[in-house]
Amino acid sequence: MSDGKVIAVDPGYDRVGIAIMEGMDLLYSECFTPPKGDFAKRLLAVSLRITTIIKKYEPQSLAIETLFFSKNQKTAIQVAEARGVIMLTAATAGIPVSEYSPQAVKIAVTGSGSAPKEGVIRMVERLVPLLKRKRHDDEYDAIALAIAHQSQNRLAKKLSTGT
Repeated sequence: MSDGKVIAVDPGYDRVGIAIMEGMDLLYSECFTPPKGDFAKRLLAVSLRITTIIKKYEPQSLAIETLFFSKNQKTAIQVAEARGVIMLTAATAGIPVSEYSPQAVKIAVTGSGSAPKEGVIRMVERLVPLLKRKRHDDEYDAIALAIAHQSQNRLAKKLSTGT
Protein backbone atom coordinates (compact mmCIF):
# COMPACT_ATOMS: atom_id res chain seq x y z
CA MET A 1 0.00 0.00 0.00
CA SER A 2 1.48 3.34 -1.03
CA ASP A 3 1.21 6.45 1.12
CA GLY A 4 1.94 8.68 -1.88
CA LYS A 5 5.09 10.59 -2.56
CA VAL A 6 6.23 13.25 -0.13
CA ILE A 7 9.01 15.77 -0.43
CA ALA A 8 10.40 16.44 3.03
CA VAL A 9 12.55 19.49 3.60
CA ASP A 10 14.77 20.38 6.54
CA PRO A 11 14.89 24.13 5.91
CA GLY A 12 17.94 26.33 6.03
CA TYR A 13 19.68 29.07 4.12
CA ASP A 14 23.14 27.50 4.29
CA ARG A 15 22.19 23.83 3.86
CA VAL A 16 18.81 22.30 3.01
CA GLY A 17 18.03 18.65 3.62
CA ILE A 18 15.70 17.19 1.00
CA ALA A 19 14.16 13.72 0.79
CA ILE A 20 11.57 12.10 -1.46
CA MET A 21 9.75 9.06 -0.11
CA GLU A 22 6.92 6.94 -1.42
CA GLY A 23 5.49 4.94 1.43
CA MET A 24 8.61 3.91 3.31
CA ASP A 25 10.77 3.72 0.18
CA LEU A 26 13.38 6.45 -0.10
CA LEU A 27 13.50 7.55 -3.74
CA TYR A 28 15.98 10.41 -3.37
CA SER A 29 17.79 12.47 -0.76
CA GLU A 30 20.42 15.18 -0.67
CA CYS A 31 21.87 18.03 1.32
CA PHE A 32 21.60 21.04 -0.98
CA THR A 33 24.06 23.87 -0.44
CA PRO A 34 23.10 27.09 -2.21
CA PRO A 35 25.96 29.19 -3.58
CA LYS A 36 27.55 31.63 -1.13
CA GLY A 37 26.85 35.31 -1.56
CA ASP A 38 23.77 37.48 -1.77
CA PHE A 39 21.03 36.15 0.54
CA ALA A 40 18.22 36.78 -1.95
CA LYS A 41 20.09 34.74 -4.56
CA ARG A 42 20.61 31.95 -2.02
CA LEU A 43 16.85 31.86 -1.41
CA LEU A 44 16.23 31.82 -5.15
CA ALA A 45 18.62 28.86 -5.50
CA VAL A 46 16.71 26.99 -2.77
CA SER A 47 13.40 27.65 -4.55
CA LEU A 48 14.78 26.57 -7.92
CA ARG A 49 16.20 23.34 -6.43
CA ILE A 50 12.90 22.48 -4.74
CA THR A 51 11.04 23.28 -7.98
CA THR A 52 13.34 20.97 -9.98
CA ILE A 53 12.81 18.10 -7.52
CA ILE A 54 9.04 18.65 -7.45
CA LYS A 55 8.90 18.53 -11.26
CA LYS A 56 11.00 15.36 -11.38
CA TYR A 57 9.29 13.35 -8.61
CA GLU A 58 5.76 14.86 -8.58
CA PRO A 59 5.13 14.52 -4.82
CA GLN A 60 1.59 14.79 -3.48
CA SER A 61 2.65 16.64 -0.32
CA LEU A 62 5.48 18.56 1.28
CA ALA A 63 6.57 18.06 4.89
CA ILE A 64 8.66 20.74 6.58
CA GLU A 65 10.01 21.27 10.06
CA THR A 66 8.61 24.06 12.15
CA LEU A 67 11.06 26.73 13.14
CA PHE A 68 13.29 25.92 16.07
CA PHE A 69 14.31 29.18 17.70
CA SER A 70 17.98 29.42 18.47
CA LYS A 71 19.84 32.02 20.47
CA ASN A 72 21.09 33.55 17.22
CA GLN A 73 18.19 35.73 16.03
CA LYS A 74 19.78 36.45 12.63
CA THR A 75 20.04 32.72 11.92
CA ALA A 76 16.44 32.12 13.09
CA ILE A 77 15.14 34.90 10.83
CA GLN A 78 17.08 33.62 7.82
CA VAL A 79 15.81 30.06 8.38
CA ALA A 80 12.27 31.45 8.70
CA GLU A 81 12.72 33.23 5.37
CA ALA A 82 13.99 30.01 3.78
CA ARG A 83 10.95 28.16 5.17
CA GLY A 84 8.70 30.80 3.62
CA VAL A 85 10.36 30.38 0.22
CA ILE A 86 10.07 26.58 0.43
CA MET A 87 6.40 26.75 1.45
CA LEU A 88 5.64 29.28 -1.32
CA THR A 89 7.38 27.03 -3.84
CA ALA A 90 5.16 24.10 -2.76
CA ALA A 91 2.01 26.24 -2.81
CA THR A 92 2.87 27.53 -6.28
CA ALA A 93 3.09 23.90 -7.44
CA GLY A 94 -0.28 23.14 -5.81
CA ILE A 95 1.25 20.87 -3.18
CA PRO A 96 -0.22 20.89 0.35
CA VAL A 97 2.24 21.56 3.17
CA SER A 98 2.35 19.76 6.52
CA GLU A 99 4.49 21.09 9.36
CA TYR A 100 6.12 19.00 12.10
CA SER A 101 8.06 20.06 15.16
CA PRO A 102 11.51 18.54 15.72
CA GLN A 103 10.07 16.75 18.77
CA ALA A 104 7.22 15.22 16.74
CA VAL A 105 9.74 13.92 14.20
CA LYS A 106 11.88 12.40 16.95
CA ILE A 107 8.83 10.71 18.49
CA ALA A 108 7.75 9.28 15.12
CA VAL A 109 11.22 7.92 14.36
CA THR A 110 12.58 6.91 17.76
CA GLY A 111 9.63 6.93 20.16
CA SER A 112 11.24 9.71 22.25
CA GLY A 113 10.89 13.45 21.77
CA SER A 114 14.21 14.00 23.49
CA ALA A 115 16.23 11.54 21.38
CA PRO A 116 19.71 12.77 20.50
CA LYS A 117 20.60 13.44 16.88
CA GLU A 118 22.71 10.25 16.78
CA GLY A 119 19.70 8.20 17.91
CA VAL A 120 17.57 9.64 15.12
CA ILE A 121 20.28 8.86 12.57
CA ARG A 122 20.60 5.25 13.80
CA MET A 123 16.83 4.71 13.58
CA VAL A 124 16.64 6.26 10.11
CA GLU A 125 19.34 3.81 9.01
CA ARG A 126 17.31 0.91 10.49
CA LEU A 127 13.97 1.99 9.04
CA VAL A 128 15.04 2.93 5.53
CA PRO A 129 17.51 1.09 3.30
CA LEU A 130 20.20 3.63 2.45
CA LEU A 131 23.09 3.45 0.04
CA LYS A 132 26.35 3.71 1.94
CA ARG A 133 27.70 7.24 1.50
CA LYS A 134 28.45 10.28 3.62
CA ARG A 135 25.37 12.31 4.57
CA HIS A 136 25.03 15.60 6.44
CA ASP A 137 22.70 15.80 9.43
CA ASP A 138 20.36 17.96 7.33
CA GLU A 139 19.80 15.08 4.89
CA TYR A 140 19.10 12.64 7.73
CA ASP A 141 16.71 15.19 9.23
CA ALA A 142 14.79 15.38 5.94
CA ILE A 143 14.55 11.58 5.74
CA ALA A 144 13.34 11.46 9.37
CA LEU A 145 10.78 14.14 8.53
CA ALA A 146 9.53 12.07 5.57
CA ILE A 147 9.21 9.02 7.84
CA ALA A 148 7.21 11.08 10.35
CA HIS A 149 4.94 12.40 7.59
CA GLN A 150 4.31 8.97 6.09
CA SER A 151 3.61 7.53 9.56
CA GLN A 152 1.15 10.34 10.26
CA ASN A 153 -0.58 9.71 6.91
CA ARG A 154 -0.92 5.98 7.60
CA LEU A 155 -2.36 6.68 11.05
CA ALA A 156 -4.83 9.22 9.65
CA LYS A 157 -5.95 6.71 6.97
CA LYS A 158 -6.46 3.99 9.58
CA LEU A 159 -8.47 6.32 11.79
CA SER A 160 -10.64 7.52 8.91
CA THR A 161 -11.37 4.03 7.56
CA GLY A 162 -11.47 2.22 10.88
CA THR A 163 -9.03 -0.43 9.66
